[in-house]
Amino acid sequence: MTVVDPRLKTSSREAAWDAEEARRARNRRIESVARWLLPLIVVILTVVAWDMFSASSEVRERIFPRPGTVWEQFLEDRALLFGSLLVTLRITVLALAISIVGSVLLAILFTQSRFAELVFLPYAVVLQVTPIVSIAPLIFIYVHDPLARVLICAWIVAFFPLLANTTTGLKSTDHNLNDLYQIYGATWWQKLFYLKLPFALPFFLTGLRIAGGLALIGAIVAEYVAGVSGSASGLAFRILEASYRYNYPRMFAALILIAVVGVAIFALTSFVSWFLLRKWHESAVSRET
Repeated sequence: MTVVDPRLKTSSREAAWDAEEARRARNRRIESVARWLLPLIVVILTVVAWDMFSASSEVRERIFPRPGTVWEQFLEDRALLFGSLLVTLRITVLALAISIVGSVLLAILFTQSRFAELVFLPYAVVLQVTPIVSIAPLIFIYVHDPLARVLICAWIVAFFPLLANTTTGLKSTDHNLNDLYQIYGATWWQKLFYLKLPFALPFFLTGLRIAGGLALIGAIVAEYVAGVSGSASGLAFRILEASYRYNYPRMFAALILIAVVGVAIFALTSFVSWFLLRKWHESAVSRET
């Protein structure tokens, strides 16, 4: 009977563990590179395909300008476009800020009072399911300030996801921990700040990522409907103005600028979510392992 040295088994096990750890480290490095490289390759291929499609005929190039033409128009109109961008961004940020404050306060009220939830939640649902383009004309009748009109429309679009997610998070508090706080005589605000709000934070941040993009969409749609012009005009009006003048390069430049802003908002809200959850929540911790 052959006797195997236990030290050989241990060394072979350690070698297998080291190989597995090296494989995982290599996969993490590949994933970290691919996370940035693959989207960059897709963007480059999209621009190349766009350029080839536009250059395939003279008619297509007129109505579907080449990337170089759009870039030249962007440089020429950069002062105009960035001025409109600031207007749209201001509306988006204000609508999102108001939505954050209002949704958190209302969600806390819903969790503290079942009566308040039964009274006010149907109104929030109605505002969410009703298309903003059908509500906007009424808002424009009763609100005379052009920027306030657009701000209200953007707020309506962004408000409900934050409210729904925050309310769900506050109601998802662990019952055992809630009973423990009750046993130790914690006040309602102590349970709120030290127990319920931390539990609701991941839900709130999920709603924030959704609401950030919806606030921008609401601002753009409201600008289309409102037709705000002059110094207070946003990017949506620049697109309409360019379409009336058949200035297709400016249309594409404004559209791309909107897309870039939307991606930036999503990236910023995702970073905030990761930064606040990276130490303790599985959704963020798993990205680092």
